[in-house]
Amino acid sequence: MSSILEYFKSVGQGIKSLLVGMGVTGKELVTPKITEQYPENRKTLQIADRFRAELTLKYDAEGRHKCIGCGICQMNCPNGTIRLETKMVDLPDGKKKRKLDKYFYDLGSCTFCMLCVTTCPQNALEFSNDFEQAVFERDKLVKQLNYRPEPEGADVAPAKPAMDPEKLAAIKAEALKKAAAIKAAREAAAKNAADGNANAADGDAAKS
Repeated sequence: MSSILEYFKSVGQGIKSLLVGMGVTGKELVTPKITEQYPENRKTLQIADRFRAELTLKYDAEGRHKCIGCGICQMNCPNGTIRLETKMVDLPDGKKKRKLDKYFYDLGSCTFCMLCVTTCPQNALEFSNDFEQAVFERDKLVKQLNYRPEPEGADVAPAKPAMDPEKLAAIKAEALKKAAAIKAAREAAAKNAADGNANAADGDAAKS
């Protein structure tokens, strides 16, 4: 008797689970579809802002980027996706500064981990949501991010203003005065040392 009851109980549980599954299927059958009809809806397609599609440099209104070529993003990239080339430029004060020359990014090996963005000290990087990156050749996935032409005069140090001739002459005269004083002090010290040696020699001769 117990076996018969267990049999009908299991049959009832099976029918219940079947009805639950058919209910889910029926509900999805009448739910409006959200499948994107790409590329027909390309003009109206909305991609989430947080979607990571391609690494880009941030540019301001004047066409300048914040990257200073420090190489932190290159060091933190786990796949070697980023490669930087830098150059040295002259500053107005006569010093030299490292500057970004070329910023290469291999989209084909990027894992979109965002380590480059989160560790950038200048906040110069971001991911765009432009997902249309399909190409027929792999080498075209290697992109130079600083492709925009830099503003005119970005690498040229401004010319130093000419110094006033009178001020320049005064500086030269002061330098010559200091040099003469140092020379006189050295000659006096050498003379005193020579006189001391002569006196010591005379004393030794008198004792003998």
